[in-house]
Amino acid sequence: MPSGRTHDRITLWTLPVVAGLTFAQTRSGNLTLLVAGGFFFSGLMFGPDLDIYSRQFQRWGWLRWIWLPYQNSLRHRSFLSHGPLIGSALRLLYLAGCVGIVVMLGLLAGQQFWGWSWTWDMVADFLLQLLKLYYAEWIALYIGLELGSMSHYLSDWGGSAYKRIKKYGLMGWLFPAASSKKRRRPASENKRRQTKGKSKI
Repeated sequence: MPSGRTHDRITLWTLPVVAGLTFAQTRSGNLTLLVAGGFFFSGLMFGPDLDIYSRQFQRWGWLRWIWLPYQNSLRHRSFLSHGPLIGSALRLLYLAGCVGIVVMLGLLAGQQFWGWSWTWDMVADFLLQLLKLYYAEWIALYIGLELGSMSHYLSDWGGSAYKRIKKYGLMGWLFPAASSKKRRRPASENKRRQTKGKSKI
């Protein structure tokens, strides 16, 4: 599995490619900026390795505590953190939930102490309007986040596959379970070989 520094380099090296391909497809500076920004943010701070004490986790600074429940709920490299589409979607929902709690507490405090007239219906209508008016931008941002995560778990998979091929050959990559069983010698057989060697001495 590549190190955190390697993942950072992959993100920085592929960022111009992602931006160039996006602009070639959309001809829109705004959408290109959102895709590239989402890719950059996901590669450095919002990727699959938020499920462990990683460089991505540390970059959240004093806000990194919000990811502790997320880490405690998931096994490292599980499908829910490293799975295509679902990993980014789950992290987005989790972060949106955290922001939602802060907004809710802020609204309650504002209504209680400063007499704000905002209601929950007004907040919900405002969010729905944002989603309707800027749906293309939201989609572009999600694509960028997913591409950043994809570069991470594809490099993880590629690194693991390379090590397996180097150790077991092509068949070890195609059938990893079979090759590991073939290479692993049972403990009883090891003891038998050691006993045989001692009896000959």
